[in-house]
Amino acid sequence: MEVRDGWPIWRMRFMVVFEERLRLLLFVILICFVIAIMREVTWPSRSYFLSVIGQISLIWYTIAILTRLIANLLARKAVSYLGWTRGTLSVLNLSEPIRSLLDSAAINLGEARISVWLTLQASLTLLIFFAGARFISTTGAEQIRKNKDISPSLQVLIIQFTQVVLYCAAFIIGLRTVGFDLTGLAVLSGAIGVGLGFGLQKVVSNLVSGVIILLDKSIKPGDVISLGDTFGWIEALGARYVSVVTRDGKEYLIPNEDLITGQVVNWSHSNEYVRLDLFFGTSYEDDPIFVRSIAVEATMKVERVLKDRKPVCHITNFGDSSIDYILRFWIKDPAAGLTNVKGDVYLALWQTFTEHKVTIPFPRSEVRILEPELTKSIHD
Repeated sequence: MEVRDGWPIWRMRFMVVFEERLRLLLFVILICFVIAIMREVTWPSRSYFLSVIGQISLIWYTIAILTRLIANLLARKAVSYLGWTRGTLSVLNLSEPIRSLLDSAAINLGEARISVWLTLQASLTLLIFFAGARFISTTGAEQIRKNKDISPSLQVLIIQFTQVVLYCAAFIIGLRTVGFDLTGLAVLSGAIGVGLGFGLQKVVSNLVSGVIILLDKSIKPGDVISLGDTFGWIEALGARYVSVVTRDGKEYLIPNEDLITGQVVNWSHSNEYVRLDLFFGTSYEDDPIFVRSIAVEATMKVERVLKDRKPVCHITNFGDSSIDYILRFWIKDPAAGLTNVKGDVYLALWQTFTEHKVTIPFPRSEVRILEPELTKSIHD
């Protein structure tokens, strides 16, 4: 196993499980060999207890190997314990007495009779059906995500719709399999639905908003959005919320309703091009035409600034102490951040202005101290 580097993970996992239970396998093989010899050389009754032990050991070993295929730890343990119990009772010929005992412990609700045996049978059946639905939905989701012809938002919609259908079908079919009457359940679920409809308005609103978002494709996984003070890219679309990861690693779970009713800026909805604006000022002693030229030249040197969409620089105002400019440039990767590229452009401007002796003024205040005689004359 140590030299099998190219093996798939599932095969290596199976080999590890097989190796961990190798002693139990050897025990089963040896006890079967002993039972076969004893049945040939002596009375079969003398090997009865060994035969029971051998059958139980074989059942335990088989269940231990097969349950490793179940990824969920809780489901794996539940199936293991139920399988071991059922197998042991079957070998000891106690299945029918135990079943009669559990079936006798029942209560009657109108025309329905609910026993402990029916409850256990329904629980096991539902567990099996839910496990099958989970396996099918997980496998199908992986195949859907690999299909590049389907948009990310449509992939999420198909996966969620498939999961809902599979789990609902598993629940209904599982109950019908054990003979459970669903007529009363339908009436009860209708009454409960009316009561929950008033208390879960927000939840239902978020669910409906999630479906609308997936259908109109306004946002999709990977888009860069800003909602209020939150700026980041969409990590995942959920049934109730949207996961947005910011540049500092924080993950915000924004309800779907907020994305429908609020104003959302999608920086990469139709395309990934984003224009950014920077404001700065220079002294009146510096030539504005020259300042605009070197500002554009400095911006072009920044790596993330697009060269095919040339930056522009315009005069916006003659201020009190400076000539004010606006510098506009384009980027194509908003997911990589906006503040950092602005900082790079500001740094490039500073270096260029320092090199060409361009002055960036700042407001100054002048204080004059008057002579005492002049102050007195002013007051008079």
